[in-house]
Amino acid sequence: MGFAPFSTPYDWSRLSAAKAVAAQHQDGMIDLSIGSPVDDVPASVRTALADAADAPNAYGYPVTRGTKPLRESITRWFAKTRGVDLNALGAGICPTVGSKEGVSLMASLLGLGKGDVVVQPRISYPTYEIGTQLAGAETLKTDVADVESWAHVPGVKMVWVNSPSNPTGEVLTAAQLRAIVEAARRIGAVVVSDECYALMDWRVVSPELTATDCILGDDVCGGDAEGLLCLYSLSKQSNMAGYRTALIVGDNEIVAPMLETRKQIGQIIPGPSQAAMAAGLDDLDAVLDQRARYRERLELLVQGLRTAGYEAVMPEGALYVWVKAISGDCWTDIDALAKLGIIVSPGEFYGDKAYLRVSATATDAAVNAAVERLAHASPAA
Repeated sequence: MGFAPFSTPYDWSRLSAAKAVAAQHQDGMIDLSIGSPVDDVPASVRTALADAADAPNAYGYPVTRGTKPLRESITRWFAKTRGVDLNALGAGICPTVGSKEGVSLMASLLGLGKGDVVVQPRISYPTYEIGTQLAGAETLKTDVADVESWAHVPGVKMVWVNSPSNPTGEVLTAAQLRAIVEAARRIGAVVVSDECYALMDWRVVSPELTATDCILGDDVCGGDAEGLLCLYSLSKQSNMAGYRTALIVGDNEIVAPMLETRKQIGQIIPGPSQAAMAAGLDDLDAVLDQRARYRERLELLVQGLRTAGYEAVMPEGALYVWVKAISGDCWTDIDALAKLGIIVSPGEFYGDKAYLRVSATATDAAVNAAVERLAHASPAA
């Protein structure tokens, strides 16, 4: 069976007209829409990439399941940052070519299809729904933490969790995650937890590395990975979006067949990128530096948006300010902001046309300039 058709409002070309207006601003366009990193890749990662450029995993075919050093780095990372012992859980490890392909192929790799239901947050990353459509399954959008909204629906086979959330920044507690896991296990559904922003936790100001609760934490899963998968990416923590380095860990009964399928279709991280990925996971000092940059940018953006009349608040996690459009319609506000030379994401992409998503993945200079423009010209005017 091939991919089924899909449809989505998630089309960045829809911002073309607004970008044309923004580009006419006397000081140029400031793009706060797409969440693409702009900061330097850590030196440790660049060194590892160069050193691996002529290694056996580069001139020969790379290892689908990841090299031994990479798998060891993944295991160390989960222990140090998430308090999760993958060895004790007997968890499988599957490196992926970026997190987006892991998300978009998930329902298909799980063998879902017609008549199967995939639960996802009502406001969420659009690729969850696209992946469900590609598999030919059905989407149920709801408040996933409200287990009664989906636990009795016939056909539920998979549940998407996203904490911290893209775009809202909402963080789920261990108790909420545990309730989701327990409900899913009762009905035989797989829980797939997208935790790509786990280290971008803004609830506590601390010089130490903090993280949100993990689906594989003992207080969530009870020391058993059965029916659970966790996704993570280095795109944001280490500015490695172009390296295409991400991973799936969890129930080995699910992960092992995924690895076999991926081997046959060539979904393999290139060898040098595997070495770079291991370095990025081990360099937590670089992650702390990047976190500090993002926190400062988010705080500035919240301040600037408030000055312009938006009811903006610091997100609990992730890299975006999710704010209600002053006009009540995202596209109307986008047109107004474009006159200031500022481009943001339409909430319609994520499930609510009444909101905007403002990204902190812009340079310090760009963020400061955006705040300055917002302070002197309200888009509500």
